[in-house]
Amino acid sequence: MTATEATEHDRAGDAIAPGAEPQPAPGATPPQTPPLLAKAAAELVGTAALVAVVVGSGIQATELTKDVGLQLLANSTATVFGLGVLIALLGPVSGAHFNPAVTLAEWWTARRGGAGVSLRETAVYVPAQIVGAIAGSVLADAMFGEPLVKWSTHDRSAGHLLLGEVVATAGLILLIFGLARTDRVRFAPVAVASYIGAAYWFTSSTSFANPAVTIGRAFTDTFAGIAPSSVAGFIGMQLIGAVVGLALVALIFMPGREAAE
Repeated sequence: MTATEATEHDRAGDAIAPGAEPQPAPGATPPQTPPLLAKAAAELVGTAALVAVVVGSGIQATELTKDVGLQLLANSTATVFGLGVLIALLGPVSGAHFNPAVTLAEWWTARRGGAGVSLRETAVYVPAQIVGAIAGSVLADAMFGEPLVKWSTHDRSAGHLLLGEVVATAGLILLIFGLARTDRVRFAPVAVASYIGAAYWFTSSTSFANPAVTIGRAFTDTFAGIAPSSVAGFIGMQLIGAVVGLALVALIFMPGREAAE
């Protein structure tokens, strides 16, 4: 869903302890740039693993208890830990976006002179994320003996759920790019995972906040699924939320004036 610490090296090529050097912007190209193929693979595998965690833990939870509150608690807890690990592991390779909204937001900031991905990288990242999300959903269903592909019947088209997606995505973008503006990206694995875990509970939509994950979750008729008819509305609100998030970043973290002024 976003970036993490990159391994730094001094001029002699010796490894320096993580956190000893300034961290890259969320999803920005690490100092020693990996090949684009490696980045695409990291985004595909990371998004697949994330969706497998979300869908798989949802299936497991419904098999263990009929209490919806406990099901959501299990689902959100697994997602928090899984997402944090994935960001820490794959952040140095691709930036650990796992999310087209984050990728597009970063491309926009790079286009305007900030750090971020190029148009070519964006064109590779987004399809990799979508394919990974679908693969993760199919994998989770396979692990639990569910039909590999069964369209979800879980309708999520109500207006209050769409509002929840705007709020969830705007908060995610504000967090990621706010950490970058304040040079605190080293906290991204914990901060982003914690935010998503909290947003499971404080948003009405349970915080999808991710177009690729939304598409992937349409392929499973289980606890975490979303009906195909609801996908377009969710993605539209997520993109609006990304714009709102970037606007909040520009407002809250605008450059300060020199002390002399």
